[in-house]
Amino acid sequence: MAVSALELRPRGAVAILDAALRVCVRSAGVWALTLPGGALVTAALLHLTDAVMHHRALELPALGFTLAWLARGLFQGAACHHVQELLLGTGAQPPTAWASLRAALARTPSLLCAVAYLFLFNLLSLSLTLGCAFFFLSSHLVGYAAALRGRGSPLGLYGQCGKLLGPARGNAVGVRVLLLVQGLVFINLHIAANALLYVGRKLLGIDLTFVERFASLDNTAWTVFLVAATFTLFEPLRAATATLLLVDGRVRQEGLDLIAAVQQLPVRKAALVLAALLGTGLFAPPARAEEPPLRERVEGVMGVCEEVPEEDWAHTLDSLGPEEALKFERLVRSVEKDVYDGEECEALGRLEQGIVLAAQTVALERQQKESAQARARDILARPEFQVPEPQSPQDSSKELVPPEPPGLWQRFLDWLGERLKEFFNRKETAPRPPRTNVSGGQSVANALVAILIAGALGVLAWVLWRSLAERRRADGDAGLEVSTQDAATLAADPMNALSRPPEGWAHLADTLAARGEYREAVRGLYLALLSRLHREGVIHYDSHASNWDYLLQFRGRTEWKPPFRELTLRFDFAWYGNLPVGPDGYREFRELCAPMLAPPAPTEPARA
Repeated sequence: MAVSALELRPRGAVAILDAALRVCVRSAGVWALTLPGGALVTAALLHLTDAVMHHRALELPALGFTLAWLARGLFQGAACHHVQELLLGTGAQPPTAWASLRAALARTPSLLCAVAYLFLFNLLSLSLTLGCAFFFLSSHLVGYAAALRGRGSPLGLYGQCGKLLGPARGNAVGVRVLLLVQGLVFINLHIAANALLYVGRKLLGIDLTFVERFASLDNTAWTVFLVAATFTLFEPLRAATATLLLVDGRVRQEGLDLIAAVQQLPVRKAALVLAALLGTGLFAPPARAEEPPLRERVEGVMGVCEEVPEEDWAHTLDSLGPEEALKFERLVRSVEKDVYDGEECEALGRLEQGIVLAAQTVALERQQKESAQARARDILARPEFQVPEPQSPQDSSKELVPPEPPGLWQRFLDWLGERLKEFFNRKETAPRPPRTNVSGGQSVANALVAILIAGALGVLAWVLWRSLAERRRADGDAGLEVSTQDAATLAADPMNALSRPPEGWAHLADTLAARGEYREAVRGLYLALLSRLHREGVIHYDSHASNWDYLLQFRGRTEWKPPFRELTLRFDFAWYGNLPVGPDGYREFRELCAPMLAPPAPTEPARA
């Protein structure tokens, strides 16, 4: 699918986005390289949201989200490399996803620096400008594609992206604005999910009340899932647009569209019309070496039939190119066979029609050549192809301004760069040739980047070790902690499971059942069960935890866990799913709770 220079043209934002969509539709490798990173970010974001909503420790979820975002950067770089090889690759075999992934892993330090740089740049630019930077600073959209090329310093990524884009920076802004269509995709995903639930409930008769309650925009977990899913679906499009923007910048700066216009100068297209009218003459035997010139053969055929040719037919035949002359010769050979062998002068009609088409071919070639030359002149007239006039020595001497002395910070960076060079070159046996393209400040920037990466990895390792230590300490103290809520907290929340003893909740449930309020009675029994299990140390009650969290931390008797799971499922469908509960349902719920609600048997005192 490599693109030749004939297809390279400067394109607008809409054309670039359309081309990116076509690339994503036709290439499965782009999806294979971007979907894993999007899936990791989605899972990590949902885990972090769940921890925030339930007021849990955020160390592990935040660490997981950070690692997922770094992995997403590697996959984005691999996808950009895959699209570039797909469009401009010159290899005999089509590019593979594994080869692109290996190329991205070879640039892992640069891509990780690009991830951190782009995250901080977006955060600071959008917050400090109140969102106005969204419409003015968009060159960093090609950050991963630019980092994969290995040019420039990681700390100057935005400037490097601007240089690679060149005149295509305006297209980057347009593409970023067009990508706001993600909002429409978000809404359509929500509508499609609810439509499927509605069809399942109406046509199939499936009770999806609880699922419909979950798939609502007032549910934070559902909203975060839709945002993450929309973000994941647009990951291939981001990689494709970034690569196409760089290609467009290269076309505008290096004049590849001029190369395409020059390559079009010798092209001849109208000969296909002439070839379609040759008939059986296409398969005639090749011309012999002793045959006379084409003009003499045409004159001879017309002389046999006593036909007078037109005045400019000879000029037309002389103006034909080699390919068109060969095809016209096959037509003449076919006419000669009909005239000489079959004495059919009607075949001269085909010859005259061929001469007319040949004249049209010559005129079309001349017109195409003139238009291609005019287009090439227009391209060369662009500002980027203009050569500035040389200045005279006198003018240059007048405008020469002495350079400003370096400041204190620049002198410090140069000094530090020299010290670092001496330190790293101390153990070398043979002196290396001096590098003229790297300054002291650049060496310091690279060293600082390496130090920052090492520090970030150290901080992540420390956070992980601290979180694991706190979890082990919490697991060790879980059996000793029975109640961590004071009387003021319990009094402020009368529906807290610990605000009453298990017997009080059970008595309240029986009272509500006697009045026919079975759903409220089921809730009272479930709170009585939570109160009992907490007091016995089987679970650790927390008003911010979910019912299924209690099932995960259940440490009671093994035969109690299946009934507790069944009770939790019935309570969720009855209370949160708004399913009706009758006297039979309440009685079954009461029977399941009875073994666990029974007070523990008193222990006998030890005999002397």
